[in-house]
Amino acid sequence: MPSRAPVAARAQTRHLARMRTPPDHGAIAMRRYHPSDQAGCLALFDANTPEFFAAGERDDFVRFLEKHAADWAYQVLERDGRLVACGGFAIEDDGTTASLCWGMVDRKLHREGLGTALTKARLSAAAATPGITRVKLDTSQHTYAFYARFGFKVVNVTRDGYSPGLDRYDMLLAL
Repeated sequence: MPSRAPVAARAQTRHLARMRTPPDHGAIAMRRYHPSDQAGCLALFDANTPEFFAAGERDDFVRFLEKHAADWAYQVLERDGRLVACGGFAIEDDGTTASLCWGMVDRKLHREGLGTALTKARLSAAAATPGITRVKLDTSQHTYAFYARFGFKVVNVTRDGYSPGLDRYDMLLAL
């Protein structure tokens, strides 16, 4: 587990403690993940499977939530007390790279700006972390264009990298 993740988590919390979406959508609050959020995060994962996540990744996500999420810079977004998105980042062993991890938004709320807000918050917090010069992530053919909007560049594509029909796109952003 990267040793600098708690510093990154504090930076991320400072960068976006509270935000507003359009008036008809209510207030969105961002906070650190707590183990009691596990069921809500798993519901988000399940709602985004199989289009955005392979069913076989669920056990990996459970393991991440149980072993790392509380210590890493993993955040949840709530709207009206309901968990609507989650995602975070970790600092790689090289000390210069942040890795975005397990970002997802309630499937019914895609295209409402929650993913954009979550990504901007993670990138801002990563950039505020001393020593970080780049951010990497892996995603699928369904979302790589979303991340390209933030300046991420595709560095590798693995056909069927997650499961048959779900390709893996490795992406990198220089800060």
